[in-house]
Amino acid sequence: MNKLIKIGIIGGAGYTGGELLRILINHPNADIKFVHSNSNAGNFVYDVHTDLLGDTRIKFSPVLSNEIEVLFLCVGHGDSKRFFEENAQYVNEATFKIIDLSQDFRPETNGFVYGLPELKREQIENATRIANPGCFATCIQLSLLPLASAQILTNDIHISATTGSTGAGQSLAATSHFSWRNNNVSVYKAFEHQHLKEIVQSIIQLQTGFGQTINFIPSRGNFSRGILASVYTKFEGTIEKAKEMYTDYYATHPFTHVSEKNIDLKQVVNTNKCLLYLEKHGDNLLIVSIIDNLLKGASGQAVQNMNLMFQLDETSGLKLKSIGF
Repeated sequence: MNKLIKIGIIGGAGYTGGELLRILINHPNADIKFVHSNSNAGNFVYDVHTDLLGDTRIKFSPVLSNEIEVLFLCVGHGDSKRFFEENAQYVNEATFKIIDLSQDFRPETNGFVYGLPELKREQIENATRIANPGCFATCIQLSLLPLASAQILTNDIHISATTGSTGAGQSLAATSHFSWRNNNVSVYKAFEHQHLKEIVQSIIQLQTGFGQTINFIPSRGNFSRGILASVYTKFEGTIEKAKEMYTDYYATHPFTHVSEKNIDLKQVVNTNKCLLYLEKHGDNLLIVSIIDNLLKGASGQAVQNMNLMFQLDETSGLKLKSIGF
């Protein structure tokens, strides 16, 4: 019989919480003990996540339980630290592992390990606390790790990346209303997006002394989910050498793949995959990287980390088909 992992979820009413529930309800090793929410306490999970109607009878609970083995924090940025402060005794006496989907502990503080399996698989396997990477950060790092590992990121890096509206979360803002977002595209946080810090943090772990400029232009797209990043930098080798380098680096990683053909977002939406496509233009190497921001960029990667932490098959519960069309 498969071992069942007892799971608690904080913040199960948002996008990442809903996707996490969708995966875990169908995960062969998952036993969800509680989904915490004060505002939705007593309501069925499917009252909020209507796609789960018929899949579960779990209700939101206002109560925290210690009878778990792993706790997922699906809360907003700043709220994880607040949760730690307001529930200090609960957290400090915990025997359970923690996977945080906010950005609060991504600088690897408070005993947290940065949860990018393609970079830190062995550390994740032995960790008790995981800081799940950001969505843009995941997409961009996976486009750069092979170059950093080869110590050849010696020139400035240029990135243009577009994300879907779910990347902004459920809270309404002027730029998340349908009437504004539909048939519209805009640039935001140019050159200063918060995910740049974790990107640099990871590159330096592979290429000590990295100090080149990363020019990052993020955009809001007029679609719901997914990220497409176009990354280029100087590269002296041939395109064949680049493809070999990327294929070799990701050979043992089940969710990151190099495509021989150009790629599009529908190939990865609803999956935990990252697909990469390479081209050589003059002395520049272009890397196109695509992920689903809610899965490989959030909840899917969180489950991938759980699988590693509990010595399960890394792909358990995550063999998901893309929407395709």
